[in-house]
Amino acid sequence: MAIITGAASGIGRATASAFAEDGAVVGLLDRSEEVASVAGGIVAAGGRAVSLSVDLADPAAPAAAVDALRSQLGPVDVLVNAAGVSMPAAIDGDGWEEAWERTLAVNLAAPARMVRACLADLEREGEGRVVNVASTEGLGATRYLSPYTASKHGVIGVTRSLAVELARRGVNVSCVCPGPINTGMTAVIPDEAKATFAKRRVPIGRYGEPEEVAHMILSLCLPVASFTTGAVLVVDGGMTAQVG
Repeated sequence: MAIITGAASGIGRATASAFAEDGAVVGLLDRSEEVASVAGGIVAAGGRAVSLSVDLADPAAPAAAVDALRSQLGPVDVLVNAAGVSMPAAIDGDGWEEAWERTLAVNLAAPARMVRACLADLEREGEGRVVNVASTEGLGATRYLSPYTASKHGVIGVTRSLAVELARRGVNVSCVCPGPINTGMTAVIPDEAKATFAKRRVPIGRYGEPEEVAHMILSLCLPVASFTTGAVLVVDGGMTAQVG
């Protein structure tokens, strides 16, 4: 079974579809009840999926959710931590404390707890895979996003640390760093502003699509990727490679 968090929309939803199309049994987690319709679509297309609506910011939620999915779909072979939130907040703003607590709970603590909950399954055959969704914010910074930026730097750090810790236990851990992607997080940005940004900052000249990230995630979980761990795969249309 492949567990995908944040599966109701954006990169998580696209990843769920990519795994299902590749023949995987998928367990889908998201705070939104829309995750049920994603699972329903996969089942309607002939796949096998089970979904749970869960708030992964709750420290007890990851273990309970994994147990529930395991009881229906069997042991975990792949974990994709795609759930994430972004809550812009100035360091001296009234909402900073709330943004800091929730962003780190969802973006950083929850993925680590998900690994803990899945670990016995992942290491049982020496072929477990974990892919964490970080961000190009984990490689740089944007003003007013200190909680999000800190969380994504942390995701890269946790990825590398667990890759070293778990390699000889048969679990490969890597992450992807999406750049400007058309998801719910970026839907609030006007199309004109997106086009201007892409023209100036993205060598490919456009925003990416969730499916383009999803297939990079899938590639890290294939048997031929067995020698890849601790990788930080940037999917940003060349944005971070460009100087100036």
